Amino acid sequence: MIKLHHLNQSRSKRIIWLLEELEVDYEIVPYLRDSVTFLAPPELKSIHTLGKSPVLEDGEEIVTESGAITEYLIEKYADGRFAPERGCKAYTQYIQWMHFAESSAMVPLLLKMFVAKDGAQTNFLADYADAETMKVMGYVDQSLEGKTYFVEERLTGADFMMSFVVDVLNKFGVIERFPNIQRYGVQLATHPAFTKAEELEVKFG
Repeated sequence: MIKLHHLNQSRSKRIIWLLEELEVDYEIVPYLRDSVTFLAPPELKSIHTLGKSPVLEDGEEIVTESGAITEYLIEKYADGRFAPERGCKAYTQYIQWMHFAESSAMVPLLLKMFVAKDGAQTNFLADYADAETMKVMGYVDQSLEGKTYFVEERLTGADFMMSFVVDVLNKFGVIERFPNIQRYGVQLATHPAFTKAEELEVKFG
């Protein structure tokens, strides 16, 4: 059976959602962050040297990085769902958004998180994070104009990846600045498996 090593307040939620959509048998192995340092517990290092989460165990395969896990699960279990065919124009858009979620989109959001947790409102970092967030999320918002999903007007791996971006914007209370992203987030929440993932995330941490 698939095992998902899940850390509270991490990128694991997108993997729970995908596993629910795939309707495969899996088990969640929960871990809790340290309440002071917010770091993952040392037990995670017994699964992977870096002690990061999510980590997926599938038989003898151990897969880290939520993007890689998403691609692995879609390729192995989706049977043509959640990804366009390789070589078509939509596939190019698909891989762009898959990687965008953990690169261009995440850098300014992580900076905002670090500044908020540190409590030191360093002018350069705080101002840079705000400016980059508005620029990058403005691009995302514009890209969603008139669209329900990022690729082919259907749920794909790009949406599982970008869902974490929606979560972070909601956490910061700034999603209202981006009406298309806000609408998109509401659309994602209409999927029963998404709701189940949220319930499981609450249950395990």
